[in-house]
Amino acid sequence: MPGKNKIRTLIEILLTSTKLGLTSFGGPVAHLAYFKDEYIDRRKWLDDKTYADIIALCQFLPGPASSQVGISIGIMRGGLLGGLISWFGFTIPSVIVLVVFAMMYQAFSLADAGFIHSLKIVAAAVVLHALIGLGKKLTPDKSRLAIAVAAAAVMLLYPSAWMQILIILVAGLLGLTFFKDKAESNVQPFSINISKKLGLTSLGILISMLIILPLLNSTSNNPLLNIFDIFFRVGSLVFGGGHVVLPMIEREVVPTGLLSANEFLAGYGMAQAVPGPLFTFSSYLGTMMEGIIGAVVATLGIFLPSFLFIIAALPFLNELRKRASFQGVLMGVNASVVGILLAAFYDPVISSSIASTTDFALGVILFALVNIWKVPAWLIVIIGVLGGYVLQFITF
Repeated sequence: MPGKNKIRTLIEILLTSTKLGLTSFGGPVAHLAYFKDEYIDRRKWLDDKTYADIIALCQFLPGPASSQVGISIGIMRGGLLGGLISWFGFTIPSVIVLVVFAMMYQAFSLADAGFIHSLKIVAAAVVLHALIGLGKKLTPDKSRLAIAVAAAAVMLLYPSAWMQILIILVAGLLGLTFFKDKAESNVQPFSINISKKLGLTSLGILISMLIILPLLNSTSNNPLLNIFDIFFRVGSLVFGGGHVVLPMIEREVVPTGLLSANEFLAGYGMAQAVPGPLFTFSSYLGTMMEGIIGAVVATLGIFLPSFLFIIAALPFLNELRKRASFQGVLMGVNASVVGILLAAFYDPVISSSIASTTDFALGVILFALVNIWKVPAWLIVIIGVLGGYVLQFITF
């Protein structure tokens, strides 16, 4: 009977998470609201306090916060396999849509289609909205704003993936030095049934892969290994959630010729229209580079660090969250994330999407809709595509 109960629990996790994966439009904040309604209010899997503590943990870690919250809830409900199933159900619907879109893009030569250009303008509006929201939250004072401005300037002058990593490291050191006094002192305890030994093992695997994968990739011409290396590194170093993945991946795939800027932004615009985590943008990119197997490799590569981080961090959460130095490092890192996203907003977003006054007009309208009237991102995509055709028809 215990075995049957376990299977029943895992099936319940799969069905519930898949339902969320099919209906959770609107980005990470909206995802967390959907999670609360389904997991906490309706199914009573956790109480409000525990849910808040999980969210706090995932905000501290690199990677997609909403996906990590879903993984954590799955682990608490059904063990490590439950975490894997929870991620699969929440993620797979948008993976399928983006893989199909990439295949259609290639099969029907959609690069010159009018709606593709509209998707790029949608991406510009959504990224600007995300940039403003992150700026308000992560750079609330002049010192952190200065870090953001410096990060943006350096990225624009010296655009590369390694420079981005260096900026994040320097910002973390600045945060450790200057922001410890801003740390919160009233941090609630958290408990989880994962051993510290397993946590340390998970962290060791993560660090080992970050070292070994680039070395293997440098001595190999295997395109799938290259894809896995790129997306694993990005998934391990992205602070700030889905939109921040844009500049990190762009620096890895566009300057190297794996994708063009137009192909990159078309997929990013389409990713706004689907439910689930924005990190499934990697599925589109993998398909564009190496077909369906490329999609599988890219998707696993970018999400694997989330699992390793969650397993590594849960047993040590109480100690870390109480440390002022740890909170200070994250304040500096988060400020640099705003600057990195600002640089990406100029190149490639603006430079590849706004080519005329008509483009700018559509971008202003879309930005106003998403930022002022709070129109959901999936609806912005529809309005953007239709608006692009309308403006093209009424302008000369």
